[in-house]
Amino acid sequence: MRNIVTISILALSLLLLSSSKLEYRKAYKLRTVVIDAGHGGKDIGCNGKISHEADVALKLALQVGALIEKNVPDVKVVYTRKDDTFVELIDRAGIANKNNADLFISIHLNAGPPSAYGTETYTMGLHTSNNNLAVAKRENAVILQEDDYKEKYGGFDPNSPQSHIMFALHQSAYIDNSLRFAQKVENEFKNRVGRTSRGVKQAGFLVLWKSYMPSVLIEAGFLTNPTEEKFLNDKTGQTYMASGIYRAFKEYKQELEAMN
Repeated sequence: MRNIVTISILALSLLLLSSSKLEYRKAYKLRTVVIDAGHGGKDIGCNGKISHEADVALKLALQVGALIEKNVPDVKVVYTRKDDTFVELIDRAGIANKNNADLFISIHLNAGPPSAYGTETYTMGLHTSNNNLAVAKRENAVILQEDDYKEKYGGFDPNSPQSHIMFALHQSAYIDNSLRFAQKVENEFKNRVGRTSRGVKQAGFLVLWKSYMPSVLIEAGFLTNPTEEKFLNDKTGQTYMASGIYRAFKEYKQELEAMN
């Protein structure tokens, strides 16, 4: 009988101890997001007939950040650039890491034949088509404007498919949540903004390479398509796009915190 009582007391003590641990365990909160406007400064990105990628990306990035700051004040918003400044790719991820970001959003515009149109959101991963590889090559080619890029990026050659495959193996620890957020972005673009979605894709982007958190690269449309370029340079169009990214962020945050 004494043994039974002793065991019961021990079991109760363990239960109370575990309950105490659960009670004081802090719930996960998404506290910091880094928003990256692609290109900038001497790197203008791709060109449309009336605009440059760097300029449009910056306008979208600032609007997304402003919406988060206004409507989700408990989240800290950090920008990799807030003006027409050149920031090296490796430093963009570095800003996210330094600020212990919970999410990294890089905003870009696409280029292709005049007939190409639509949005697509990328996560770091192995490209499954030549089109995905072509987008990664174009975005990664900015390193050719950086000093000592071969040393900084471990001998990476932006024109080599093998280099892209090697770098695509990074970020695997964050792939699930990267894909989760990317899908929400494309759902917003398609179902709320009314854009044509080319889907969620994967490729080896250097800007996402050393970011130690869920990360995506958004191609918000083709500046080389006259209709899309007009929409992306229109204030109303920019507001729609920024609102779509913001809504995806808010839903992602709520879902992630509810899961944890």
